[in-house]
Amino acid sequence: GGQSVASARFRVRQLIPALKEQGIEMEEFIAPLGAYPPRSRAVRPLWALATLASRLPAIASSYRADVTFLQREMLSTFRTLETLTHAPRVLDLDDAVWLHRESSIRKLVAGVEGVVCGNAFTDAWVAQWQPNRIVIPTAVDTVRWRPRAPAGARRIIGWTGQSSGGRYVAEIGRALARVLELHPDVILRIVSDRPIAVPHVRPDRLEYIPWSPEVEVTTVQDLTVGIMPLQDTVWEQGKCSYKMLLYMACGVPVVVSPVGMNREVLGYGEVGLAAQDEEGWVGALSAVLGDPTRSRHMGLEGRRVVEERFALPTLAGRLAGYLRTFAG
Repeated sequence: GGQSVASARFRVRQLIPALKEQGIEMEEFIAPLGAYPPRSRAVRPLWALATLASRLPAIASSYRADVTFLQREMLSTFRTLETLTHAPRVLDLDDAVWLHRESSIRKLVAGVEGVVCGNAFTDAWVAQWQPNRIVIPTAVDTVRWRPRAPAGARRIIGWTGQSSGGRYVAEIGRALARVLELHPDVILRIVSDRPIAVPHVRPDRLEYIPWSPEVEVTTVQDLTVGIMPLQDTVWEQGKCSYKMLLYMACGVPVVVSPVGMNREVLGYGEVGLAAQDEEGWVGALSAVLGDPTRSRHMGLEGRRVVEERFALPTLAGRLAGYLRTFAG
């Protein structure tokens, strides 16, 4: 992935120091042009050729390694030059990418020696084509993502993520507007790469903060409640609930759609509430905002769950053990 792609940052880059402590040296080769196509279709063919050419030095370098670790596909949704890398190869999959181009991803999964799956849903699909696999959720750096007292007196409902996921927030706009009417001291905060239109929410109740690595933690630590709305389709069932886990790591109670891994995480403790329709979102958000004692308990419980199940050292240890099985 590219320099700021979340899957590369959180599923590879942040693990490198922890893997080193486990005796595994990992060198990351960042795609100079990224793995995701530009918006303009006209320049995509040229971009694809340039992207693949830029991968050649990394492919050559793979022959110095004991194991080649591929974080998803080199070119989004396509199987391209992966077979030129040095075997054994381990592929990391953290989304239901096969929904875009199944035959290509299936061949990629079947052609590598092992697969790291981000959740049980991905694992169930991979199992059809690859017997050697392991489920390792996306790790949370609990030293960096930790609770702290909110900076201001305002109460904040917050959502953070890529603007491409803004449609999920827009879909619950009416519910959010109703909650903001019921709680005049509360605002809605959006942290993203660009502003997101949230229908029905008044501009004076909406705060947009441009995402950057410098503010990504503090903008979550300030929240009163973190939200993760999703549609209930196969794509969303493949999501790794990372947004939800980051809220929880900061001691923030969550209100989420009970879809895919979200439902699983909700089952680990009273970390927050599920919401499925407009009335459900209004009720769940009002319940968290209206009961500070219960809200504080949810935040503490969320932090406990992340420390026990998703902490970086633990999951780095599991990945190290899996990689060793290939290194001989």
